[in-house]
Amino acid sequence: MATHPEALRRERILNSKLYFDVPLSKVSIIYSSAYDISFMGIEKLHPFDSSKWGRVCKFLVSDGFLEEKSIVEPLEASKTDLLVIHSENYLNSLKSSATVARITEVPPVAFFPNFLVQQKVLYPFRKQVGGTILAAKLATERGWAVNIGGGFHHCTAERGGGFCAFADISLCIHFAFLRLRLSRVMIIDLDAHQGNGHETDLGDDNRVYILDMYNPEIYPFDYRARRFIDQNIEVVSGTTTDEYLRKLDEALEVASRNFQPELVIYNAGTDILDGDPLGLLKISPDGITSRDEKVFRFAREKNIPLVMLTSGGYMKSSARVIADSIENLSRQGLIQTRPE
Repeated sequence: MATHPEALRRERILNSKLYFDVPLSKVSIIYSSAYDISFMGIEKLHPFDSSKWGRVCKFLVSDGFLEEKSIVEPLEASKTDLLVIHSENYLNSLKSSATVARITEVPPVAFFPNFLVQQKVLYPFRKQVGGTILAAKLATERGWAVNIGGGFHHCTAERGGGFCAFADISLCIHFAFLRLRLSRVMIIDLDAHQGNGHETDLGDDNRVYILDMYNPEIYPFDYRARRFIDQNIEVVSGTTTDEYLRKLDEALEVASRNFQPELVIYNAGTDILDGDPLGLLKISPDGITSRDEKVFRFAREKNIPLVMLTSGGYMKSSARVIADSIENLSRQGLIQTRPE
């Protein structure tokens, strides 16, 4: 058994079962009904729609863009998988329901037995982590992959927060470096909140380029992590669709000159929507569709595989907006939601 930290990490990644071959009868859309969190109604105490992921898939199926049998079901990330980034101390801290209550920002979670919290809250998160990690493999094989979940960009190796208990983006990239033999990955984080988790974990790794476009006037106010952003684009409260898309066009142009990635991780939070109680931006649903199309075209024009994660979004309308955007990507020929 390896004992050196890097050797241990390598061994854990190489022995992981999270990468598996996906038959061509499946499309590059990853989801499990286990993603959705239902915990005696207390999940409604947080503004996040914890059934969003399932509702996105239901819209895609009912609209005729996707067949249930063609969706890829990921495996749950095991403790050994999580140890690729997280410490034993951090994972042990999740055995305290009070710690999970702080991370999920739902105080009553603290009063439930931890075995229930593991089953009802952390298991869905671990499944989504498995989906994010698998998405990189699928994207390199097929050009793109969408995990209808994931994007837990506030969690670092040693600390969770902001409804993010596991660092799926950091994990995904470490798996990709070793198992896919990649050496350059770009994170395009367009969630309304700063992605301080992956910035803390990966900001000093010159194989990773971070473009983060976020509202600096809202959580997490992580000024230390901001120093690790390669391309920092601030969009203040009240920013409208036209201004947002103009800034995005400029940012993608700069990014294309600065870095030539072999994989793009796109954190596509919908908390930029007009009316979102936490994002405080004023982007229309059509603006989100345009945003996603711009990022996919950025990757497609350069033949760069792209992973999309759905991340934050705190209105019931988010699920419909995400589904509409994925349907537009399909109509534009940027993704294929029917098996070949």
